[in-house]
Amino acid sequence: MRTICVLFGFLAAGAVAGEGVSITETDGKLRVEVNGALFTEYRYRDVARPYLYPIIGPQGAPMTRDWPMLSTTNETTDHVHHKGLWFAHGDINGVNFWAENGTYGKTVHEKTLQLTSGRKKGVVRTLNRWVAPSGETVCTDEREISFHADTTARMIDYTVTFIASQGALKFGDTKEGTMAIRIPTTMAVTGPAGKGHIVNSEGVLDNGAWGKRAAWVDYFGPVNGKTVGIAIFDHPQNPRHPTWWHVRGYGLFAANPFGQHNFENKPAGIGDMTLAAGGRVTFRYRFVFHAGDAKGAEIASRYQTYRDETRHP
Repeated sequence: MRTICVLFGFLAAGAVAGEGVSITETDGKLRVEVNGALFTEYRYRDVARPYLYPIIGPQGAPMTRDWPMLSTTNETTDHVHHKGLWFAHGDINGVNFWAENGTYGKTVHEKTLQLTSGRKKGVVRTLNRWVAPSGETVCTDEREISFHADTTARMIDYTVTFIASQGALKFGDTKEGTMAIRIPTTMAVTGPAGKGHIVNSEGVLDNGAWGKRAAWVDYFGPVNGKTVGIAIFDHPQNPRHPTWWHVRGYGLFAANPFGQHNFENKPAGIGDMTLAAGGRVTFRYRFVFHAGDAKGAEIASRYQTYRDETRHP
């Protein structure tokens, strides 16, 4: 067991300065706590792909659907591969790394590269292999996940750098991807329990946001009687920024830069992207878990700050 204490300037209700975040590595997962309370767990052992679950947001609200991690739940039970918060894609060199039925590839945690501490954020870096059903490694990735917070929200910055370590890569044009989270059922727009809403940076609402390009999208609604929300920011230097959004009224919430033919009803393959052997390509996203709706949480302003803070010279 390895525990690393990460100190933030974040003050939760009842907390005192100097408390912070502890990251404990044990039993195939990294447990992240903020001021002694669970924030999330990064689960990587014996899974189809690493994922974060549960995620606890402001006011103690659970920010991800519990199924299928918990079998006793009143939530919806569709799409078994929608586990917590994850990164995957439905077509890399012809292999489906998105689904978990039939024949599919797996993303295998190879090793933890770095666990660091600091006053502003804690960082985890890992090396992963994308493995076809045949057992052949298709490519590798290095991912960096940082956990931080301020007085009104908790945040996760998620960066994935693909490495064409085994030869050229083709990211296929499909809506089934990519940087994703499955929200709690009560936050959804549709369904018997759904009372939530979707809004993007262009002002498009609810189901109309599916397949549209936008710099950010916010999905908000009631959890345990309180309105909370999740915003995803597409980094301004990501390939194909502003990205398309595979965001569904039933609760799937994903940024996908590779699904153009589905999203815009264009010829298949128009959204393919290739990476030469030995090449690298990086995708960066920020998740903001906040109280209230997008307007009350000032998501547009938060995105401007994110854009300014992460701009490279």
